[in-house]
Amino acid sequence: MNTQAVVHIRKGEARSLKAGGMWIYDNEIERIEGEFENGDILRVEDFDGYPLGCGFINTRSKLTVRMLSRKKDTVIDDAFIEMRVRNAWEYRRQTVDTSSCRLIFGEADFLPGIVIDKFSDVLVVESLALGIDRLKPLILEKLVKVLEEDGIHIRGIYERSDAKVRLQEDMERYKGFIGEPFDTKVEIVENGVRYLVDVKDGQKTGFFLDQKYNRLAIQRLCPGKRVLDCFTHTGSFALNAAVSGAKEVIGVDASELAVAQARENAELNGVSGTTTFQCADVFDLLPELEAKGEQFDVVILDPPAFTKSRSSVKNAIKGYREINIRGLRLVKDGGYFATCSCSHFMTPELFTKAIQEAARSAHRRLRQIEYRTQAADHPILWAGDETSYYLKFYIFQVVDEK
Repeated sequence: MNTQAVVHIRKGEARSLKAGGMWIYDNEIERIEGEFENGDILRVEDFDGYPLGCGFINTRSKLTVRMLSRKKDTVIDDAFIEMRVRNAWEYRRQTVDTSSCRLIFGEADFLPGIVIDKFSDVLVVESLALGIDRLKPLILEKLVKVLEEDGIHIRGIYERSDAKVRLQEDMERYKGFIGEPFDTKVEIVENGVRYLVDVKDGQKTGFFLDQKYNRLAIQRLCPGKRVLDCFTHTGSFALNAAVSGAKEVIGVDASELAVAQARENAELNGVSGTTTFQCADVFDLLPELEAKGEQFDVVILDPPAFTKSRSSVKNAIKGYREINIRGLRLVKDGGYFATCSCSHFMTPELFTKAIQEAARSAHRRLRQIEYRTQAADHPILWAGDETSYYLKFYIFQVVDEK
């Protein structure tokens, strides 16, 4: 750790940090004393010299410091990184099915800017900050070691650091093997459903693990039912419906690649006879289905994020309201409706309001069955908003008075 350079916070600033958050923005910094390079780990002190911990710095980014420790005189060495990694693994062993799961979730595991997913015996890493990128090899080394101690052999590691956010850190986007190449189509089993995960070309790190237990919650509603799964991606909710005994399942996605993978996954699970997938724009397809008089026992909406910034939230609200109106109109009386948002900026309050407005516009009455968030391997740290409830998931019964 570079103990010579110190970040001094402006008087009255860094309230989020002092409440337990992990980030310091450029406008919260009074001055930086000492020599350093971007990516170095610096001490952080309040305006009066009170020690606030240490973190890595990048002055090219508005998010200038990401904290690694809030303790005075912490040494960021091999032992520190192993402690962080071991704590993250022990937490997951106790809370989730670890056959495939998120092992490291950035700030929530006190390793800001890095995500590591485990798909069976393969790791996929996404590094989004300069400082953590320097620590990435050590983090991976310690993670492989800790897993080996529990008899889990990792046969390969793939990097998916190709997100645009890296450009804000003045870093190049990158994807490729770390170590020896391997087959990047990895088979996993989740909730009794088999999937082929494409860690090289799939979205994000290859598969959306955060919906694991939300997909499981759908299973009990679907036996003998007709199900429509919108924005199905590689068939995740659709396949959970099919393996639970649904009479008919239709999955829809705008990506040809995703639909092809969904069909492959349906064959893998032996449900091709009851499950079909089609490539279409969901916003266009739902009114067409309504015009044909189609009705479903279960309708599931799992759209991509409609907003990735505060400036576009108003348009996102319109989008969520519209897609929920169209989905609700296709649910039979007494049927079930599952809907979610994965946008960080679409707060639970805003999302709930959009659903309420959609239900009124569609003239449907909703009875809430449950409200869920992301799986526990994507933990929510109650400090700041760096790891907040980005995933919101509702299941309703549509009940009209007789």
